[in-house]
Order: sequence, then structure tokens, then C-alpha cells
Amino acid sequence: MAWKRNDEESLQSADEVKRQKRIKLAIYIGIFIVFQIIVITTMSLTVMKVKTPKVRLGNINVQDLNSIPATSSFDTKFTTQIRVKNTNFGPYKYDAGIVTFLYQGATVGQVSIPKSKAGMLSTKKVDVEVSLSSSALSSSNLGSELSSEVLILNSAATLTGKVELMFIMKKKKSSTMDCTIAFDLSSKTVKSLQCK
Repeated sequence: MAWKRNDEESLQSADEVKRQKRIKLAIYIGIFIVFQIIVITTMSLTVMKVKTPKVRLGNINVQDLNSIPATSSFDTKFTTQIRVKNTNFGPYKYDAGIVTFLYQGATVGQVSIPKSKAGMLSTKKVDVEVSLSSSALSSSNLGSELSSEVLILNSAATLTGKVELMFIMKKKKSSTMDCTIAFDLSSKTVKSLQCK
């Protein structure tokens, strides 16, 4: 009888050990699933979030700047960098675009941006030479502005492209530029450059 009771107890204890192992396994699987959910949520909220790249003008190096207040005319030549800043965890491939320089809404010059790619978390810099002229303008305010020794121009551009994430996801994004440039006509330099 004692021998039979020992067998039953050992069978019960073996079943109990198996049950405990199954419970541990279920707990480990549950912890792993919760960990995976946390990792996926963190990735989707940070890495996989696509931000709009920024297009800006860099420092302007004036080569030539002529203004004649009496005839309400100006022409200038300068070099600058067009900077496409990509803050995403994947490259931004954009199509060719045009930067338009404006005086009170009227075009005074344009420069093209070639099709290219801004790498992951980097800034693509494109050196350009810009020539602007007031020959196409018919504004009467230009003469008084030139007399004040400050010429204010705007630059605008839109780049369209795709941000590629993890080699599988592509999101279309359009970057816009809206900069205001103030030229000091007496010193023939740039007084200020502000981009939004």
C-alpha cells in the first residue's frame, strides 16, 4: 500500500512540475509579446514617423550688385547654397525644382535645382550662381526702395519627392522654401536672410 501511495505522489509531483513549467513558459511568452509591442510602438512613433524635409538658402556671397534709383533698376549676381535638410531615418529622393526670386510678387530671376537625394539624417547642399535683374519689373516703389539703400527680395521653391523608410515604405513629401533677403545697397552685402 505504501508503495502504491508513493507512485501516486510521484505522479502528482511530476504532473505538478510539468504544470509549473507550462506556467513559466506562458509567462515568458507573455513577457516577450509585451516587449515586442513596446519595441514596435516605439519604432512607429519615432523612426517610422516621416517628417517634411526643409529647403533653405545658405550664406549668400554677393559678387556684383548695381542699383540705379533714378531709373528704378537693379541687377545682382551672387552665389549661394540651396540646402535640403532631411531629418528622417531614410533617404529623401526629390525631383528637379526651381527657386524663384521675387520683388513684391514679381519674378526677378530663377535658378534650377537638379534632381537628387538627401541621405538619412543629412543635408544635401547644392551650390548655385544666381543672376537677378529688375528689367521685367514695372513697379513704381522700386525707385524709393533703392533710394533707402535696402533692397528686399523673396525666394520661393517647392520640391516634391519621396522619403524611403526601411527599404519598404515610401511616403510622398513636398518641401517648400520661403526666404526673405535684405541687401544693403551701400555696402553691397546681404543685411539679413530669414527663412521660414
